[in-house]
Amino acid sequence: MSATAPRRGRTSTPGGIARPRPRPQGERFDDDYAAFCEGVRALTQIDLLQYKRGQMERRIRTFAQRRGSADLTAYLAALRADRAELDGFLDRVTINVSQLWRNPEQWTALERDVLPELLRDAPLGRIRAWSAGCSYGAEAYTLAALCRELGAARAEILGTDIDRRMVERAARGRFSDEDGRSAPRALLERWFARDGDGWQARRELRALVRFEVGDLLRMRPRREAYDLVLCRNTVIYFTEEVRDALHERLVASLRPGGCLVIGSTERVSRPRELGLVATHPFTYRKSL
Repeated sequence: MSATAPRRGRTSTPGGIARPRPRPQGERFDDDYAAFCEGVRALTQIDLLQYKRGQMERRIRTFAQRRGSADLTAYLAALRADRAELDGFLDRVTINVSQLWRNPEQWTALERDVLPELLRDAPLGRIRAWSAGCSYGAEAYTLAALCRELGAARAEILGTDIDRRMVERAARGRFSDEDGRSAPRALLERWFARDGDGWQARRELRALVRFEVGDLLRMRPRREAYDLVLCRNTVIYFTEEVRDALHERLVASLRPGGCLVIGSTERVSRPRELGLVATHPFTYRKSL
């Protein structure tokens, strides 16, 4: 967990936080892991070199061995030749753990304090929110349910994820019984319809959300576009440099007075420099 990706030059964002410089095409690599990552980037647009190297490299080498490849060069060839193998690999390295009302204490604070304040101050009573790294949509639909509970019929919630398969799944709005295990039962039954052995988001929720493919390491969201940004349980896999640069972009996308919510195992390294004030555990408000 403490190892980081190799540094290949940096540029600075307007706020002074360094971010990785894009690597030139045709750059040569001095080890098989880096070469493997570049091959995966060419196939999928996912840049594994931006993740903490020690943890990611162990995971990939172990998986490649279990799949019968002698080394990473051979495994990259297998990924290029077999789409099903590539999908299995993506399931292994992309983190798609989610559920409705995950980390209930955060949703309690959002429903009780954060969302009512944002609604009061939002132009025309409309909440604009971004679920960054949304996986298969549980976070976005939970937020939609709370907005409906609070009467915010004009909420606009965007969910983005790097994995196209997860984005397509999120658009369907269907969740398993396991996905609903932490949800307050009354709210779950009010905003999700029973569907076989799972739950289907009702039309009222689906009208509030939309999903797009988006890589958090490359996206440049519009400045002050959102009242609320949720980016939870994602940046723990990034190097500190990449994490800090991402947090700067997320804060820039918030309107003054907007809120950023991060995961309960994550931190913003220099909140005051970004103009953030902590209001609840793992929740920050952008200064006016």
